[in-house]
Amino acid sequence: MELIIDKMNEQYATKIVSWKYEPPYDFYNSSDSPEGIKELMEHPYYAVIGPDGSLTGFFCIGVSAQVPAGEKFGAYSDGFIDLGLGMKPELTGKGFGFAFFLSILDHLQGELPGVPFRLTVAAFNDRAVRLYRKAGFQEAMRFYRGEIEFIVMEKA
Repeated sequence: MELIIDKMNEQYATKIVSWKYEPPYDFYNSSDSPEGIKELMEHPYYAVIGPDGSLTGFFCIGVSAQVPAGEKFGAYSDGFIDLGLGMKPELTGKGFGFAFFLSILDHLQGELPGVPFRLTVAAFNDRAVRLYRKAGFQEAMRFYRGEIEFIVMEKA
């Protein structure tokens, strides 16, 4: 799957905040509001464009990819680039995730050679956890935000 990484713009951001995932993945639904669009526009978010020119997903790096509650558990030590991502709901669960994720990793490794990556995923998201393990990420720790358990995974 040939994917293109593009800078986030208002058109992409407006589409992303309108995406709605089915339960239990609705946990990842964005705020369909000016604030939700602003978040995508003002932080290091990028659009992922498919071979047909359509928006297939997005990713972010840095603090935007962290779950704030993780700070109090020491989840985010220096030395890693945090990565967060999302795929268009209609494409999830159809076998596209690995190619999608590898395209993002390849892009970032080209931009940031030799830098280790870290991501945080809700523990109930078995599909994503399997995908990240398949891509070489290993569990570093777990923490809770309310009743939701999160797994911090790293790849050196």
